[in-house]
Amino acid sequence: MMIDDLGDIIDKLRKYFIISGGVGIELHPNDINRVNLDKLKAAGVTMVSVGIQSFDRLCLGKLGRDGEGYGQNVQSVAEAGFDVVDVDLIFAIPGQTDEMLIHDVDTAFSLGATQVSTYPFIDFTFADNRYRPLPEKDKKRMLKALVDHCRSAGKDRTSVWTFAELGTERYSSVTRDNFLGFGASAATLLRDSFKMNTFSIEGYIERVDSEQLPTSLTLNFTKRQRASYFLFWNAYLMSISPDKFETTVGAPLSKLFGLEIWILERLGLLYRENGQYRLTDRAAYWYHNIEQAYTTAYIDKMWNICRKTAFPEEIAL
Repeated sequence: MMIDDLGDIIDKLRKYFIISGGVGIELHPNDINRVNLDKLKAAGVTMVSVGIQSFDRLCLGKLGRDGEGYGQNVQSVAEAGFDVVDVDLIFAIPGQTDEMLIHDVDTAFSLGATQVSTYPFIDFTFADNRYRPLPEKDKKRMLKALVDHCRSAGKDRTSVWTFAELGTERYSSVTRDNFLGFGASAATLLRDSFKMNTFSIEGYIERVDSEQLPTSLTLNFTKRQRASYFLFWNAYLMSISPDKFETTVGAPLSKLFGLEIWILERLGLLYRENGQYRLTDRAAYWYHNIEQAYTTAYIDKMWNICRKTAFPEEIAL
C-alpha cells in the first residue's frame, strides 16, 4: 500500500477535480494498525471499507484466513473517527448457518461499523477455491434471514446486499453515474463509453511513461446499452430516479423502458415512492440472482483474460 504517497495523490486529484463524495479506501485487515490509520486520516481519507468476510473461524478457514485480531481491527478503524466504516462480509460459505451470518452482522455493527456489505460467495474460476458456495436455495434463505434481521434491528437497506445505520453516509464505488479510474485495472465510466485500464503494472507504467492512456478495453455504448447500465446499478441501490435517468442517459425513462416499467409494476416488483421507482424485496431477490449471473458471465471472464493479457484485442461476452 503506497500509504506515504497517498496524501500527494489526493492533493493532486483535488487540484483538478471537485471531490464532494468523500475519499474512500479498502483495507485488508492485516494492513490495519494505528500508524496506518493516522496516515490515512492525515492524507484526507474519510471512508474505510474493511474486507473482514467473517468473524467466524470456521468460515474464515474455508477462505484461507485465520481471523486473528479482526474484531480489534474493526474497532480501531471505528475509533479513528472516519465518517464511514464499512465491513464487507460473505455469506453462503460452506458450513455457514443463518445464525453465524447474523452474528457476523451484529458483531460488525457492535464494533462500530456504520455500514455492512454482505456479498454471496462467488466461486471465481481464477481464484482456485478449495470449497464451493452453498446451493442457491441456501443463499435465498440466508438473504431473507439477513433482510428480516436488519430490518427488525432498525438498519437501512441501502442496496440489495448492503445495510447501514440510519442517517449515515454510504460507502460505494461502482454505483456512480460517471467516474474516472486511475491505476492498473481501474475502470472509467463516461456518458458514452466504459473503459478498463490494463491489469499489467508494467504495461500501465510503459503507457503512462510514453504519454498514452493505459486503456486496455473500451466499450462504446449505444443509447440503450448506456440506459441498461444505469438501470442495472441503480436497481442494485433499489431506487430508480426518472429525473436522474434522463439527465444521465439523455432520454426519458418512459420513452426507452416505459413498457418494461409498467410490467414490473403490475408484477409487484416495482412501486412508486416520492417520484422514484423502488424495488420490492421480491425484486431484490431476483436482482441477487441476476447479479451473480452477470458476475460469472462478465466479470469472471474479463478478469481471467485481462490477468493474462495486458492489452487484449477484444473480449466477446
